[in-house]
Amino acid sequence: MRFLWKLYFRLIGWKIRVPFPINTPKAVIIVAPHTCVDDLFIGLAARSILRLKSLQFFGKQELFKGPTGFLLRHFGGHPVDRFSKKNMVDQAVDLFNENSEFLLALSPEGTRKKVERLRTGFYYIAQKANVPIVMVAFDFANKEIRIEEPFFTSNDEAADFKKIIHYFATVKGKYPELGLSHLQFI
Repeated sequence: MRFLWKLYFRLIGWKIRVPFPINTPKAVIIVAPHTCVDDLFIGLAARSILRLKSLQFFGKQELFKGPTGFLLRHFGGHPVDRFSKKNMVDQAVDLFNENSEFLLALSPEGTRKKVERLRTGFYYIAQKANVPIVMVAFDFANKEIRIEEPFFTSNDEAADFKKIIHYFATVKGKYPELGLSHLQFI
């Protein structure tokens, strides 16, 4: 599959600007801006090219029924029961605790629509699991994936979110109007 994903990347003209920090066995990876379904395929290609077998992602439980469920699981998907007594943060922390290597990719927006604030789940997962956050930008303007060095949450949540928004604010998704640039002024 790696060869096919590399071919796909070459055909669409994308590149990975900074290699993933290989000595990071556990992390919450936040990928933004998430503006279209193409992000999934670009992410799956990058996962394969970078050989990140422990990279997983969450999807609502309903998506994992039938043949699509098999494919999503094969590519690292984990169904999330949104109606469970255990919230998503605790479900994710359990996965970090159960695995010696676990990378969890999430969209900080939680949707492909324009948002007025970032979700906080990814932040609390990283905090409770005591794992770093890695910011990954899907820059459609330059057709590249940019990867930042891992960082741990601090005692200043507002400053951490300001740092995250600042990093993603200049990145153009496939649909730039759905991106995060407007959040730097809030």
